[in-house]
Amino acid sequence: MPRQRVAPPAPAPAVAKAPPPGTLPRPWRLLPTPTGTPFTFGYAVVLVATSLFAEFADPSLAHTLYQESSTDVAHLTHSPLRVLIASALWIAGGVTSAYALAFLFVLTALERRTGGARTAVVFLLGHVLATLATEVPVGLAVLAGRLPDSSLHRLDYGISFGVAACLGALTGLLRPGLRWTVLVGYGGLLLEDLIARTDPLTDWGHLLSLAIGIATWPLVRRWRRTGPRAAASAAAG
Repeated sequence: MPRQRVAPPAPAPAVAKAPPPGTLPRPWRLLPTPTGTPFTFGYAVVLVATSLFAEFADPSLAHTLYQESSTDVAHLTHSPLRVLIASALWIAGGVTSAYALAFLFVLTALERRTGGARTAVVFLLGHVLATLATEVPVGLAVLAGRLPDSSLHRLDYGISFGVAACLGALTGLLRPGLRWTVLVGYGGLLLEDLIARTDPLTDWGHLLSLAIGIATWPLVRRWRRTGPRAAASAAAG
């Protein structure tokens, strides 16, 4: 008796996997989250708090705090560590400034790719090195008699040097087309400011910070390839 041929069972229809619980829609990954990007999120909370304080506090008190946090030559000479930390707790221009918005998007993107500690390292490199590179020449120029003594007390605070360094580092992880678009666009804005001579020291500091970030490309690329914390961060938030 011949064997009966049985047709193979039809494959079960594919069922789309539901996203893991707590996964945010893709656009929200552009913003920091407590679990996915704890460094950027925590730092952003501090900056919002100090910005609100500066907005609603007595103007004379806010100005005094700015002065005490300033990384000018006089403060760097007597208490460098304190002012380097304190100056990074304020946003020049408040939470609606361009660098405040850049802080959110740039540091979030960099932290998702490299991790929080490594993002903090890049930020501090830009903040500290660019500050010293712009303020030390001022001190030397005052000693040589080429600038007045008042230059030793130039008000200088904010997060922009650190943000510029993080932007430079992040471009090393982007596709070439987007990388050079960002670099040329931002670099062009900085050059325009330098030509206008609105604030040459700050503008040179931004260029130096961007260059510092670009110099970290070999590091951030290696961090992205070998950093399990970055992969865990991306999955978490």
